[in-house]
Amino acid sequence: MVKNMKEYIVKLSDKGTVAVDDTILVKDVQATAGSHILEGFKPLFSAEAVTRLENKGYEIAGKTQVGEFGLDLVGEFSYYAEKSEEETLSGAVTSLIAKGEVKAGLGVDMNGSPRRAAALSNVDFLKPTYGTVSRYGIISCASSGEQLGVYAANVDGVKEIMTVIAGHDEKDGTSLKDASYEYSTEEAVAGKKVAIVKELLEKADEETVKRVNAYAQTLRENGVVVEEISCDFFDIANTTWQILMTAETCNNVSRYDGVKYGHRAKEYKNIDELYVNTRTEGFNFLTKAVILYGSDVLSKNRYDDCYGKSLKVRRVVADKVEALLKEYDAILTPVCSKTEYKSYDISEAFETVFKESVFTAVANLIGIPALVSGGVQLMGKHFGESTLLSLAGSVERVGE
Repeated sequence: MVKNMKEYIVKLSDKGTVAVDDTILVKDVQATAGSHILEGFKPLFSAEAVTRLENKGYEIAGKTQVGEFGLDLVGEFSYYAEKSEEETLSGAVTSLIAKGEVKAGLGVDMNGSPRRAAALSNVDFLKPTYGTVSRYGIISCASSGEQLGVYAANVDGVKEIMTVIAGHDEKDGTSLKDASYEYSTEEAVAGKKVAIVKELLEKADEETVKRVNAYAQTLRENGVVVEEISCDFFDIANTTWQILMTAETCNNVSRYDGVKYGHRAKEYKNIDELYVNTRTEGFNFLTKAVILYGSDVLSKNRYDDCYGKSLKVRRVVADKVEALLKEYDAILTPVCSKTEYKSYDISEAFETVFKESVFTAVANLIGIPALVSGGVQLMGKHFGESTLLSLAGSVERVGE
């Protein structure tokens, strides 16, 4: 294992063009999801997306740092990351792409971390429609909303990788039936309609608002109709997704107990102590907070009021977004409340991530595609990736 490299946990090839975050399996290469509890675990197979890339001749550059189980802002709480004196946070894959060291990357978007990282590094990231890219071979936490997506320097790079990895996979029970998907970055955008959400702008700082408005102005210059609207469901969607996400994560990480693989506590007297001591040592503070919250919403006294109700609210939010996207081709929002994040203490992480997820949660909750480009976010209809890529492409091509 390589620990002396900032972005990589394991460097595999200097000739590699695609980086893979450490929630995605690569055969015989340590896979940890940034957690001490999985230290030493080496999978016997690769994720389907990795296999498809390798079959097309792409070489994997390495496994990159990711925050423990993808629960933090941009990957800042990886157990394996070197202590850094830098105050400004950045994502590992996005840093490599921004520096031109790799062409593209794969990341798992469970709670918006890859999208925030992309925005801060000014690279692109697409969280595609749920079920269009196989989840087989990822270290799963929130199965109903997490989705493997693509980082690249621009929309053409995203399109290239998505064309390879998207399509039905019989090994993944959540995979949709279409064998493949076609993506375009050059649909005509003139006359398309984009909505800016007033309530989300109000949650962002001045520089972020300027960035969104400047992006909107470029869209207008390309013939796109951009209108500011009021929506009441983003806060509701965030709360709903955090309940479902913590509940599913609590359930999924219960498999890590020190018995079969990964970290095992050295001191224990019985099986109960083995479980408790291993998990106490293996999980960080944020993961423990998520587990506790998830346990609470799944408890007998809270299940109907919290988890059960959230499943119903998910349907209501889906209906509201569907109605909105009948009027508009895309929704334009900030990805983060600010243009950079500073280092902070992990004891503040649960609340910090909750607040920032208001911009990203709806896409995870209902499975719609979300594209980050130019430091802003475009969300669209299910299977509307080409519209999002084309809108972003029209902005990226200005001045070329």
